[in-house]
Amino acid sequence: MQKINVLISWSGDNYSAGTGDNVGGVVLATGKTLEDVKEKFISAFDFHVEGCLADGDDLSEDIKTGAYEFEYTLQVSALLHSLDGILTRSALARVTGINERQLGHYATGHSTPRPAQREKIIKGIHRIGSDFVNVV
Repeated sequence: MQKINVLISWSGDNYSAGTGDNVGGVVLATGKTLEDVKEKFISAFDFHVEGCLADGDDLSEDIKTGAYEFEYTLQVSALLHSLDGILTRSALARVTGINERQLGHYATGHSTPRPAQREKIIKGIHRIGSDFVNVV
């Protein structure tokens, strides 16, 4: 089964999802929520595959037969935006050591964290989640 990496980011007022991952072109979609953008991406991808098949374009056998699954990767901007109202940037700053203002820049997309910073953010979110799970 082929895995298709879909990158989700936050841009202004919408999430955007896209791939160019060996699918015979680029597929993009936007939506107001994570679920919305995923649904719209699936629809856009199906439409893209139908068009490619009708045009006789070269696609992998897995895509032709539907033997694929999407693997979603959230850029930090989308990840932080998806947690607004659930997790404060102040709490995340305390566990990651990343300045709250810098987290704000990451959330708006004005700045993109280096891979090590992204990893710190993800570990911080996991740590907070683990602390909640351990509450008795």
